[in-house]
Amino acid sequence: MEKLFDINEQGLSVRCKLFYEKDAHNIKNIVLILHGFGSSKEVKSNAKFGERLITKYKNYGAIAFDLPCHGADARKKLSVAECLTYIQLVVNYAKEKLNAQNLYAYATSFGGYLTLKYIAERENPFRKIALRAPAIQMFHTLTANMTDDERHKVAKGKEVMLGFERKMKIGKEFLDELEQGDIQQYDYLDYADDMLILHGTADEMVDIATSQTFAENNVIELIAVEGADHPFSNPQLMDLAIGRIVEFFH
Repeated sequence: MEKLFDINEQGLSVRCKLFYEKDAHNIKNIVLILHGFGSSKEVKSNAKFGERLITKYKNYGAIAFDLPCHGADARKKLSVAECLTYIQLVVNYAKEKLNAQNLYAYATSFGGYLTLKYIAERENPFRKIALRAPAIQMFHTLTANMTDDERHKVAKGKEVMLGFERKMKIGKEFLDELEQGDIQQYDYLDYADDMLILHGTADEMVDIATSQTFAENNVIELIAVEGADHPFSNPQLMDLAIGRIVEFFH
């Protein structure tokens, strides 16, 4: 089953979608699904993941939610700090309102960057974390995929419109947050046994070599998915990734 709901706290409204089997207010194990830059909670692979998870295991559910300025979110200005606050609000809701005993994280690209930043700088509420094509060098990933004209405008203090499903205003302030918030300054050795990275060998946006180096430095298991691009647009390869992550969470 699926249920749309909002978390209204601290003057913010986090738009969420819950995947569950029976009782929506008594799910022992909840996976937070964090989407990539310019995406949303409504991406089809989230529904695939949620359905696979609740079909395979009892007492499991998943919450996908829109990051600030993404999907149905009402915010107009994107900031890393506010993204971390959204994660905190969903974590609190899962524990306090849904009575979750165990939390997990399934994060893609920008969502992977945010998850790693969250556990390094705030807390680690997750029993296990699965990252698909994480944008470990998010500043580099975003700027490398901007045009020369866009980079020039931002350098002059102007804003540019970036995104996929929904365009959002990006300026120097957000890029400075990313540049100064390099997660490679932290080590994740304490969490390594409970983390898994999947990355496609044909990723055109985030070089798999970056994930490989990060995984080696932190002794994290990495699965290289042959032929997968950044969004895992091949349905068979997406199914493979989802299946492996669902197994990892059990």
